[in-house]
Amino acid sequence: MSHTFYELGILFFTYSFLGWLTETAVATIKVKDFRNRGFASGPFCFVYGFTGALLTVFLQDLRKDALFLFLGSMAVATAVEWFTGKMLERMKWKKWWDYSDKKWNYDGYICPQYSLLWGALGFLAVRYGNGIILGVYRSLPEILRKGAVLGLAAVGVVDFLGSFMWIYHIEEKIPRILGWNHRLQRWTFYLASKVSGRIEKRMGRSYPAILPGREEEKEKAGEKCSFVQVFWLFVIGAFAGDIVETIFCRITAGVWMSRSSLVWGPFSVVWGLAIALVTVLLYKDRDKQEHHIFWVGLFLGGAYEYICSVFTEIVFGKVFWDYSAMSFNLGGRINLLYCFFWGIAAVVWIKGLYPKVARLIDAILRKTGWILTSFTIIFMVFNIWVSMLALVRYDTRAEGKTAVHGWEQIMDEHFDDGRMERIYPNAIRQ
Repeated sequence: MSHTFYELGILFFTYSFLGWLTETAVATIKVKDFRNRGFASGPFCFVYGFTGALLTVFLQDLRKDALFLFLGSMAVATAVEWFTGKMLERMKWKKWWDYSDKKWNYDGYICPQYSLLWGALGFLAVRYGNGIILGVYRSLPEILRKGAVLGLAAVGVVDFLGSFMWIYHIEEKIPRILGWNHRLQRWTFYLASKVSGRIEKRMGRSYPAILPGREEEKEKAGEKCSFVQVFWLFVIGAFAGDIVETIFCRITAGVWMSRSSLVWGPFSVVWGLAIALVTVLLYKDRDKQEHHIFWVGLFLGGAYEYICSVFTEIVFGKVFWDYSAMSFNLGGRINLLYCFFWGIAAVVWIKGLYPKVARLIDAILRKTGWILTSFTIIFMVFNIWVSMLALVRYDTRAEGKTAVHGWEQIMDEHFDDGRMERIYPNAIRQ
């Protein structure tokens, strides 16, 4: 069962509020003083809302299977918790929460106790909670339903931007940004400083460990991956992943088969995003033992591949890989063997290949500056956009719909079924 944008929106904000209510109540009882545990100032923990919406979209096909729904909820929610913790740590270089005192914790961000809890909560949300929330929501007049979601979205965006402004000290940059009007500059800076100060005070009360000195943040900033570096990691990972998969298919299936995600060039978007993501999350941990990186790669790689499989099926109406014939698979989307491959790939990348690729990227940037990077960004953006249009039209053609719009006629002319079948030989329409 598919859900509309507004239905997913109300689920997002409902679970955000329930998560905030639970976290705040527990923290307040623990310290006997009120603690707002949300990233935003309002009554929302957006990570709960995001996880609830994510489980709703990506685990619908497991809804009738209690065991796999529980395991899937546990895996996805735990992955989101770890990912969120790592990303927040990259912002302030401090842990926002720490489970280091919990038995069998991993990296201080996740532990079996909470993973089991997330599995149970995810199961209850997908199996029962969504129906109750949407039942109440659908009983309201349409104008009220849409107005509530849009209003909550507006408040949430403003609230989130305020917290984001404090994280990166944007109020300090306002004099440079608004230099064209001194009075506006002064009042805007005053307002931004007041907002940032209130948020900093609230954050300090709820998360006292995240208030390092400015000098420490400046020192740590040098260790961060820039956008350009992450982009080149995506491109190199997409190219390398496509080549590896092509050779693997030749060895195991005895045929040369296109494994590209895009209509131009040997690029696998799934691999490119995976390489960029694992580098951002794990490059700071590159000195840790191999088994640490292996288990992170196995766990997150499996969750990532499952989400990619559902996403492409929902958006493009096609399944691009199916592991149903393999042992220990989950819905044909992932299987245990390939999850081990994700773990091995993470170790090989972080421990062996990443330092060499990082030097290659530095050489590219040093010798070509922004010229080659700008050209490659434009090419990849255009390539991804045309590939999406070609896949959408490929699906609508299969439904027997004729080309009405100009872009549909262009896709029919340049990317007919024969060419699309050569580019995406494993694509199966659902």
